[in-house]
Amino acid sequence: MKALLLSKYRKLDVTDFDEPDCGPDDVLVQVKACGICGSDIHGYDGSTGRRVPPLVMGHEASGVVSKVGGNVSDFEPGDRVTFDSTVSCGKCEFCRDGRINLCDHRMVLGVSCGEYRRHGAFAEYVSIPQHICYRLPDDLPFHHAAMVEAVSVAVHAVKRSSIREGDTVVVVGSGMIGLLTIQAAKHAGATVFAVDLNADRLSLAKELGAEVVLKADDVDVAAEVRQLTNGRGADVVLEVVGATGTIQTAIDCVRKGGTVTLVGNVSPHVEIPLQAVVSRELNLLGSCASAGEYPECLDLMSRGAIRVEPLITAKSSLEEAPEWFERLYAGEKGAMKVIVEPG
Repeated sequence: MKALLLSKYRKLDVTDFDEPDCGPDDVLVQVKACGICGSDIHGYDGSTGRRVPPLVMGHEASGVVSKVGGNVSDFEPGDRVTFDSTVSCGKCEFCRDGRINLCDHRMVLGVSCGEYRRHGAFAEYVSIPQHICYRLPDDLPFHHAAMVEAVSVAVHAVKRSSIREGDTVVVVGSGMIGLLTIQAAKHAGATVFAVDLNADRLSLAKELGAEVVLKADDVDVAAEVRQLTNGRGADVVLEVVGATGTIQTAIDCVRKGGTVTLVGNVSPHVEIPLQAVVSRELNLLGSCASAGEYPECLDLMSRGAIRVEPLITAKSSLEEAPEWFERLYAGEKGAMKVIVEPG
């Protein structure tokens, strides 16, 4: 089969690659669409340490079942499917408790980090355990279904935050995950404020449901939030960047006793204002990936409650993908999600 191989950092090659084995509990999926994630771009240059070459990256994908293992009863060739990016064991304490994102034996598709190497979906075929596969709604196209992993991150973060009808929610960061989080929070019944430095992203945030948009270099964000909430502050703030400055903004925006949920994950270490967290008795939560929300997300996408089409910048062949990686790595203006179609 053909695959997009990270042969060394900053070098991607379309190459012949062995078709993956389909074990007794696996389904072999012919990949129809696979999104380029921000973590793939960071892995492209080796900065995360989680994409050690040689590696086929890619974990946001959908396709058609080509073959099933002998123990598989829930799927058959021809089924349209997507699959979780987290390969969980299904047996440990966390998996049995439904917290598959915390699986003791967790692996991620398209990741090589020293502990394991699991080739991903920038390829014509990928082999997936049946227990992390999900059928697609008939009306959901493959390139939309490839976005469900990103949608699930947003939906999981909103669920972690225990948002209630009528809450005021601030989303700090209006990149792709931020824009999906805005939609998920809106669906949960919140009044949503969006924060970013980019005017175009804020315009899209408004289109996707944010009632208030705040350009962080034009206004004092925390002061504006307090003014718009009668001096109280937001009930929940979701930080979707992962940097010291934006975490500070998030904490400054939340009310006493409120919740700050950290979703962004680009910096291994950040500073936090400890006394503000303690003296105002804030709930400081982490949100990692997702934990079984795929069926809910597929339904939301199918019904148009969460829209992904406005976030798709381009569709690419496997052969065009190296150029797109370089363009995204260079920070191409306005680019958000590129979907690779290996077929």
